[in-house]
Amino acid sequence: MKQDVCVVVPTIRDYDCMRAYFENAREHGFDLDRLFVLLVTEDFCDVEEMETMLEEEGVDGAVYDGSRREAWFEERGLSSFSHLIPAASHAQTSFGLLYMWAHPRFERGVFIDDDTLPHEEWDFFGRHMANLDRTDEVESVRSEERWVNVLYQNAEEHGLYPRGYPYSAMDEDVQTDRRELTDVVASQGLWTNVPDLDAVRILMDGDLQGQAQTRTEKADFEGDFVAETGQYLTVCSMNLAFEREVIPAFYQLPMDDNEWEVGRFDDIWSGVFLKRAADVLEKDVVNGYPLCEHNKAPRPTFDDLNNEVPGLELNEHVWEVVDGVADDADSWEGAAREMARAFAGGDFSEWNNGSFLNHCGEYWLDWLDCLDELAGAEGARAESAVAADD
Repeated sequence: MKQDVCVVVPTIRDYDCMRAYFENAREHGFDLDRLFVLLVTEDFCDVEEMETMLEEEGVDGAVYDGSRREAWFEERGLSSFSHLIPAASHAQTSFGLLYMWAHPRFERGVFIDDDTLPHEEWDFFGRHMANLDRTDEVESVRSEERWVNVLYQNAEEHGLYPRGYPYSAMDEDVQTDRRELTDVVASQGLWTNVPDLDAVRILMDGDLQGQAQTRTEKADFEGDFVAETGQYLTVCSMNLAFEREVIPAFYQLPMDDNEWEVGRFDDIWSGVFLKRAADVLEKDVVNGYPLCEHNKAPRPTFDDLNNEVPGLELNEHVWEVVDGVADDADSWEGAAREMARAFAGGDFSEWNNGSFLNHCGEYWLDWLDCLDELAGAEGARAESAVAADD
């Protein structure tokens, strides 16, 4: 079995959670030799301990702190693109995407957050891989607001909306149908225990430690679904598998490390871009199983609020910027470039911190240029290797 899956884990705390994922794979007969585990961390973390954990588990992988990431760019003559990976930000998952792009053997990627655990009843990796191969029928969801709440299945009981769901799209009328899957490019697993809410909603739920009082359980989820074409949804990267092809349109954006102090919308906005491109290219994003258990560490809710407030108004409109863009695109790169140009050249002065979107567009265009150079460099390396063998 070839090594075809790159697992990307941003971590500064509980990297040992990966032991539970490896044990889940063993219990369900998933071949761990298929995985390459990339731990993306910081210089102040113990890289050697992380490497030891992978070695003890017998799983191939690598650990990249900030210094190693800088060296990685420099070794490839790409230092001019190192700004694409923000400092001290969850959006460093983008480094994992670049690493995948530089190694064509990785056909699929998996994002896992270090505050999660797998549910033992699911073959975590196996279910995600199977989801990406599905062509069966699932529930399709839409609303008149053109947004789908991924927690809609039991929303009448818990009343939750996930982090990133626009406030203007709340109280929507949910409509469901059935349709066959065609070409699945992403599998988003949802989460039990601590729901993934924004700080405003957590405060309204009465918690000051970022935890939320209302919790989700397995019974809140009733199977897989897709948002219909032209509908948007939140995508959380804590439990997500995806095809390599989506990487141009899946940049996690320069969050936290920017003059506007916008943070916490990296996976949310990249999910909007992913869904728009998927609709244009007639691809599917499946949501639901496998569930993970989200054990978010306590932290002041007001800290998250300070990170989210600079981008809250923008979050109401980001989807409008890309909606209708790239209608004639016939590739992920083409769709991504048109959306990036819409951000880079748009006038967003009517919104608070609107120029941050121009900043994001410029970085996204740099991202696409970096992918082009990486592909060219790796192609040259492959040709040199073949020539050497000859």
